[in-house]
Amino acid sequence: MKLRIADCGLRILILSLSVGSVAVRAQDAIPAPGPTRSANIPAVQEKKLKNGLTVAVIEKKGVPIVTSQLLVRAGASSEPTAKAGLADLTASMLTKGTKTRSAEQIAEEIEFLGGSIGSGAGWNGSNVTMSTTSDKLDQAMSIMADVALNPVFKQEELDLLKSQAMDELKYNLTQPGFLANYVASRYSFSEHPSGGTPTSIEALSRNDVQGFYSQSFKPESSVLIMTGDISLAKATSLAENLFGKWSPSNQGSNTAAVSPVSSVIDKALVKRMLVVDLPNSGQASVNYFKPISDVGRGSDQYYAASVLNSLLGGGYSSRLNQEIRIKRGLSYGAGSSFTWRNAKTNFGARTQTKNESAAEVAELMLAELKRLAETNATETELNPRKLVLTGGFGRNLETTGGLTGALADLYSFGIPTSELNKYMASVSGVNDLSVKNFASKYLYDGDIVIVGDYAVFKADLAKRFPNMKIDVIKVDDLNLESATLRKADVP
Repeated sequence: MKLRIADCGLRILILSLSVGSVAVRAQDAIPAPGPTRSANIPAVQEKKLKNGLTVAVIEKKGVPIVTSQLLVRAGASSEPTAKAGLADLTASMLTKGTKTRSAEQIAEEIEFLGGSIGSGAGWNGSNVTMSTTSDKLDQAMSIMADVALNPVFKQEELDLLKSQAMDELKYNLTQPGFLANYVASRYSFSEHPSGGTPTSIEALSRNDVQGFYSQSFKPESSVLIMTGDISLAKATSLAENLFGKWSPSNQGSNTAAVSPVSSVIDKALVKRMLVVDLPNSGQASVNYFKPISDVGRGSDQYYAASVLNSLLGGGYSSRLNQEIRIKRGLSYGAGSSFTWRNAKTNFGARTQTKNESAAEVAELMLAELKRLAETNATETELNPRKLVLTGGFGRNLETTGGLTGALADLYSFGIPTSELNKYMASVSGVNDLSVKNFASKYLYDGDIVIVGDYAVFKADLAKRFPNMKIDVIKVDDLNLESATLRKADVP
């Protein structure tokens, strides 16, 4: 009996393996993508209050949820470099206590209503965002307005936030990927880290926070966005009752600062190479960074850049991931991104790999960038990448949070809200020549930045890049307050 059971099990195993191999072979051919789906985008309705606050509404009935965001057009770009992190710290403090509510009361009251509230800042703006069911909207909006208009910036709450930010930054600066982006903000993009540096965060005071709030949080430079089960009439009534007494500054809207970026000098793919030596790091972070001064978020090149990014590093089947992870197993993932500003964009391609393969991965990354600039992508490769973008865009707009985020992005850059309805057609209209021209015109003359154990890949890096000057900074010597990034050169 035992032999017959074993024999039966063996036959089942053989059959399973056989069926499994057939299934693998059947999936070798990637199925063709389906047709482009349209996105049903309701009209954006606007009303401007007497104090200059813009109220923007997308009414979407069917689900009794409303997402509201007060967008203030002042973020990290509006803070001095020496006070890096001030915008985010100021915005984060908004939910930490008002004239009538403590941080605990704010959290408890919103939770009691079944809602959520949060605040923060990025490079282009600051925000307070809240979601709740429509039947609890009046009570929840009262809390949101109190948070936005009546913060008290308690010293003990500020000290706690600063301590948490310092602890988080201290840990992150031991991580190769974070450290590479942190350095690139100064080295490649002529900016400062929006989250701050150890020196800048430590120096921030309550007066700094109060000053940034007073100068930046004004109705004429703000937009109250509401999406979901809400009408323009209802939204306007709430805004007038809760925000109508918010006094304007009469100084005009804040405009995000734009850092000067040098123009392309030649057609070399790599201009500089920087290694941040992080001894005994588990992995190396390999990156290519390029500031693009001629293309801002409102540029008609935005869509060509978006399709290029999807093709190069926008997902599992993108070129970088195919070459570095799937074909060679040198990383768990590789990708790329554009970080948009008003009048420029910051491009980055990145991955992490074992230290021994850092130089090889840098070479592979550059080869893919060069291929983008010198060859035309086929329609069979380009069309699925465009469908990834339009499909993701459509899905994102199905939620009130996604709608609010999309509107906030447009208002941050002063782009007409009608652009929402142009996205699908604009992405679909990008062709292989547009992608190639963008790459050849804008992606050359960038920086390779590697963070890792330099002793491990030093010889291979020199071998693969024999004519490249390699600038090496030990992590213990790193300081972004210095023009040379070195502590020894701080004035």
